[in-house]
Amino acid sequence: MADVLLTHSYHLYYDRKQMRKMQPYPPLGTLYAAALLRHAGISVAVWDTMLNDPEAGFEATLKQHRPKIVVVFEDNFNFLSKMCLTRMREVAYHILETSRQAGAMVLVNGSDASDHTLEYLQKGFRCVLLGEAESTLLEAVSHLLKGEESALECVAGLAYLHSQTREIVRTGRRELMRDLDHLPFPSRDLIDINQYRTAWKAAHGYFSLNIVASRGCPYRCNWCAKPIYGDSFSVRSPALVAEEMRQLKHDFGAEHLWFADDIFGLSQKWIRQLADEVQKLDAAVPFKMQSRVDLMTPDSVHALRRAGCAEVWMGAESGSQKILDAMDKGTRVDQIAKARENLRRAGIRACYFLQFGYPGETWKDIQNTIKLVRDTRPDDIGVSVSYPLPGTKFFDHVQAQLGAKT
Repeated sequence: MADVLLTHSYHLYYDRKQMRKMQPYPPLGTLYAAALLRHAGISVAVWDTMLNDPEAGFEATLKQHRPKIVVVFEDNFNFLSKMCLTRMREVAYHILETSRQAGAMVLVNGSDASDHTLEYLQKGFRCVLLGEAESTLLEAVSHLLKGEESALECVAGLAYLHSQTREIVRTGRRELMRDLDHLPFPSRDLIDINQYRTAWKAAHGYFSLNIVASRGCPYRCNWCAKPIYGDSFSVRSPALVAEEMRQLKHDFGAEHLWFADDIFGLSQKWIRQLADEVQKLDAAVPFKMQSRVDLMTPDSVHALRRAGCAEVWMGAESGSQKILDAMDKGTRVDQIAKARENLRRAGIRACYFLQFGYPGETWKDIQNTIKLVRDTRPDDIGVSVSYPLPGTKFFDHVQAQLGAKT
């Protein structure tokens, strides 16, 4: 039995492209929420069917645990969960209906629920948890388990329907956590890690797990949506990150790590300290992360290599300085080549994120980007079309041109 059953509604099972890639990661955000509830003495279970039909077996799980509260808590560290497929929303609604039939109250957190709050509430979710939601969840659950539903109005970071008017009530904005070190490690023991190991080994020959060292990004690229953290940035202590790496390596058998941070290695001093701690604990595991070209200095790259870094994805975006300036990127084209060379010398794979179609881009600009790739020979590239996301300066710039596509 468990008072609270946590789950999520992003599943590789319904994402054909990601099933072909077969790089599944546990729902880290969901497991952080579970860990915080556990730490507060609340009995918790997690229902994770990332690789299986999520609509099969949920009713049996409810009967097994008989939770008072079910929480659809999305993994906001996984960019895939922000690209809502209609099928995933249907999964969330299935979880809702099945839970309510079992007598459980249902809460939800995630990008889609935040973007379509009224729709989710009208479907029957008791609350939508907005923004950085772990502390909000803990407060809300603590009140609800005591039968104190009226106290929800005092919990920052919530949206719910007024019991009389049925209009949306939004409580005050939740302040972001500044001290990430007080969070317990994600409760990975609550899921079937072996299923992830089997999938990775079969598809790639090694086993990868995910981890985060920070939250947020202080840079202001004008196309980047930051609905949760804005321009804030908070980082965990190098010692705790290294200890979690040690745990993933020695206790869970991880042979590779993905740091899911928005940006990694912001401080050269922090990277050096991480490398020292990793070597002290025998915690080095090959890992990949994403950063910026102007942060990949020789000293930082050397420290990253000591810490185990094997692959860096950088937002190169364009080989045209005009386009980088239009994006408010804050980097120079020549820094891309320097970063690539620094990483090559350290034996670290250098990979570029590239965008095409930013307003004002000409054929000459496109040719400059192609030339950049040909000249610097990155180990891999990821190409996307510039896309205007609500809440960004880029969106405001092109909104009048979008018409019905808004």
